[in-house]
Amino acid sequence: MQGKLYIVATPIGNLSDMTPRGIQTLTDVDMIAAEDTRHSRILLSYFGIKTPTFSCHKFNEEKRGAFFISALQEGKSIALISDAGTPCISDPGHRLVKMAAEAGIEVISICGANAVAAALSVSGFDASQFIFLGFLPRSIKEIEKKINVIPYGFSHPLVFYESPLRITKTLAWLAENYPAADICLCNDLTKRYERIYRGIPETVQEELSQNPNAGKGEYTCVIRLNAEEKTEDIEELSLEAQLVDIMVRESATLKDAANILHKNISGVNRKTIYTAMLHVKELLQ
Repeated sequence: MQGKLYIVATPIGNLSDMTPRGIQTLTDVDMIAAEDTRHSRILLSYFGIKTPTFSCHKFNEEKRGAFFISALQEGKSIALISDAGTPCISDPGHRLVKMAAEAGIEVISICGANAVAAALSVSGFDASQFIFLGFLPRSIKEIEKKINVIPYGFSHPLVFYESPLRITKTLAWLAENYPAADICLCNDLTKRYERIYRGIPETVQEELSQNPNAGKGEYTCVIRLNAEEKTEDIEELSLEAQLVDIMVRESATLKDAANILHKNISGVNRKTIYTAMLHVKELLQ
């Protein structure tokens, strides 16, 4: 009988956030695949867990995956953990999960802490939809490339991780390019220097510069890009382009897009919008 692969979330800082089910799973499995065995030893020692631990990080995951799959096929159970939070979310592990699934091995989530969910929960933004960007690239050019793939007019939050060494540079870029963006910047969540900054990029920049502990702990940023600026931009587009934009953003029919446009734009009569609708209809045929 094959074993099972458990994906176990661990605390992002405060060890008290470890779930009872997570503790029991790490105690009961035959082995633990850890991103960094030295780092995980602190957690395991704290809870008195003595399960054998093997490294499984981004540099050896594929190579060591065969070892873990073989053990699972022999009937052993394995728990996968990362240094903090939920494995496979901007952390190693997805290759092992893929290998296990392809081998017909049952993969079970033991859910718990996650910095993205924690930051969204305290942001005050509507998180019914959001886009997670992971860790931002190092260069401004690559950051711009990543932000530019966001769907035009997307008004829900973006979430990304940032290093304390680069957060000032990133905020400066946001202040220049999205000065009216609404930010909830979370630092060192659940840990000693935990602090949340709120406001536009310039305000957050100023508060950050006044905090002597700003360089301690990782950052999770939740941001809404300036919706007002995007609305102004869209009015500069042709009526045909605006209709197509609404169809994509709202998953609307051409007729519904025309009705939405008529309600939201001033100085244009319904006949003009109807003519633009016919042009779009011809283009889509």
